[in-house]
Amino acid sequence: MLLTCDDAWFGGWRGPSILRIEAGRLSYGGPADGTETDGQLAATVFAPFTDSHVHLGLVDPGALVVGGIGRVVDLGWDPALSTSWPTRGTAADSGWPEVSTSGGLLCAPRGYPSRSGWAPAAAALEIADRDAARTTLEGLQDHGATVAKITLNSDAGPVWDDDLLVAVVDEAHRLGLPVVAHAQGLGQTRRAARAGVDALAHTPFSERLDDDLVQDIARRMTWISTLDIHGYGSGGVAFDTAVDNLTRFHAAGGSVLYGTDLGNGPLPVGLNGRELAALSRAGLDLDAILRSLTPGSAEASFDTRLVTVLPGPRPTTVAELAQAAVATLPELLAGAE
Repeated sequence: MLLTCDDAWFGGWRGPSILRIEAGRLSYGGPADGTETDGQLAATVFAPFTDSHVHLGLVDPGALVVGGIGRVVDLGWDPALSTSWPTRGTAADSGWPEVSTSGGLLCAPRGYPSRSGWAPAAAALEIADRDAARTTLEGLQDHGATVAKITLNSDAGPVWDDDLLVAVVDEAHRLGLPVVAHAQGLGQTRRAARAGVDALAHTPFSERLDDDLVQDIARRMTWISTLDIHGYGSGGVAFDTAVDNLTRFHAAGGSVLYGTDLGNGPLPVGLNGRELAALSRAGLDLDAILRSLTPGSAEASFDTRLVTVLPGPRPTTVAELAQAAVATLPELLAGAE
């Protein structure tokens, strides 16, 4: 089945477009070129907006969809519970967003979050040597993890030495799992970069990174934003430090993903306007923010059971994104004329 829409965003603006629906999944079908289709949508259709850092065990997952988020990456919970969450293939029928997960959080013995209080005890997977890293990571992957989350929080407990940190990252990469690090404390971002970590779960906020380090890691690392956890508009040191670091990282060409650390404090469950405003403050324009919200959507193989829809023409301001809503494919078809 084919639909046309007024405009579309899949890795970039596509203009009037054809959307292909096959086997219960939607993909970008190319520019509208006069081909006869099964219906017309008077709307702009986006790849599903993604929050790349959530903790679903602390929020109502269904409220995320109501709030405009169609995909999430859960970065740490009890693996036995997260294994039971709906996969991307069943999300459209569950009222949940499409979910990817890390399972637990890999940490040093007695390291963060083992004593933090916010996470169940089973979420903290303490790793003492390379063999334990291998066994734990293989188990997480067998249970559906698609990313490895490690913690380097020297403010809240012990962290691995350099040799074991590199070993953990290497074991994850051997399995094809990208590594996301919670890096907190002086020097931890530099350590993560040297070990080959692929992404940071938070924009660095413990210290102002020097320009040479920012330039270096902008070429090979992704940062997940999570600016609003420090209080947008608060004028606090952590918020100002994170915005300054992200401004320079983005200007250097670094890859940025929208993420909120949902579950951490009083954050809105859904698309967070304060997070979007903070990204704007860090120099991301509308297109850059849309790229941060729709990772992977430019890939030829990209498909989805959920989309984000904004009635009317292409938005011109970030504020307009707050009007976007998640739609299942049956809902999309029902809205076509």
